[in-house]
Amino acid sequence: MTVAKSILQLTLPVLLILAGQNTALADPPADHSGAEEMPKAPYLLAGAPTFETTLINFRAKYNEANPTQQIGEFRAISESANSSLTRAASKINENLYASTALEKGTGKIKTLQITYLPIQGPEEKAARTLAVSYMANLMRQFDATLSPEQSVARVTSLIEKGKGQQFYKQEVGAVRFVISDNGEKGLTFAVEPVKLALAEP
Repeated sequence: MTVAKSILQLTLPVLLILAGQNTALADPPADHSGAEEMPKAPYLLAGAPTFETTLINFRAKYNEANPTQQIGEFRAISESANSSLTRAASKINENLYASTALEKGTGKIKTLQITYLPIQGPEEKAARTLAVSYMANLMRQFDATLSPEQSVARVTSLIEKGKGQQFYKQEVGAVRFVISDNGEKGLTFAVEPVKLALAEP
């Protein structure tokens, strides 16, 4: 219980930071002054698609493919009873977290995110390299054609393009890769399904 509580205490500030952003893990608070101008994250919209997999299946495949960079069990974050999503987070280390939003009832994934909380000092470079590596691992789960080197290069390019932006997206087929750069408050990389439109006859 203490471990879950400490994870929640450490994760909650990250979620609150992201709450008003387009890759939010929580709905913007009622008193948020910019709530009207800021569109919701795509996965929060009614009818947003889900991946055809559950979190348990994703974790099993991810951990099998990445034995040295595992993601631990996700812990649910308390939600309002009328929320259509279940949110959960997993602490990787002191400055790196995985999080998700699941469709209630089915448990299917609407978004998967890796959030890096920047640190200062001699460990900064190694911490950022590890964060990018986890992000690249996540990308490869949805694009198996990429080598580890290619996925790291692609994530690095996305981070550069999304630098300073609260919402930068790149769609590849049925998948959307998102960067949310909040400077010292954190950098989030997300993978989400794209609702594909049917071609006109």
